[in-house]
Amino acid sequence: MEEKRDDRFPTENVKLLVEGTISWEDAKKAMRLRPKDKDRFWKYLEVLQQRVPWKDKILLRISDHLYIVAKPDAKRVVKCDCGHEFGDYRVNWKLSCRIRVRRTVEEMTEVFGIEEATLDPSLVELREYYCPGCLAQLATEAVPVGYPPIVEMLPDLDTFYREWLGKPLPDERPDWFQNRTLEAPARWMEEG
Repeated sequence: MEEKRDDRFPTENVKLLVEGTISWEDAKKAMRLRPKDKDRFWKYLEVLQQRVPWKDKILLRISDHLYIVAKPDAKRVVKCDCGHEFGDYRVNWKLSCRIRVRRTVEEMTEVFGIEEATLDPSLVELREYYCPGCLAQLATEAVPVGYPPIVEMLPDLDTFYREWLGKPLPDERPDWFQNRTLEAPARWMEEG
């Protein structure tokens, strides 16, 4: 039996919210709604799915352009708006990006605008991560030189869907929630 939709905050408003064009009054209504509409997450996923050119099921949006999706072959991967796939969601997607590293005051000033606001390149480097498919900028980070790419998010999707949403994923397994980022460089070392 399908759950009844809650139309107190309709899908059209979720779409406007995602696009950033919702009126302030409607945004306040969404924030103040008590109790929150139980199907808002499903409306959100529906809106996101309509915005992408591919059919893989979106499980979770992780940034402006990136999603964790379910593939037909029972894999969960990170995928960009454009369709580029970064691989297993348990491996930091940044390892599959095009990366620009800014290491000098001059390079950093291009970003910060004025030299006085620029980071100290003797302490940090500025990394910009881009999608290899569409060249959308996906993230930036200021980190010490040589520091590994930061893992921003490793969600426990099975727990989220089962315990928070009340709808377990069909491919739920205990080994999904593992950080497998270190396996990628280990493979690269073996491949030589």
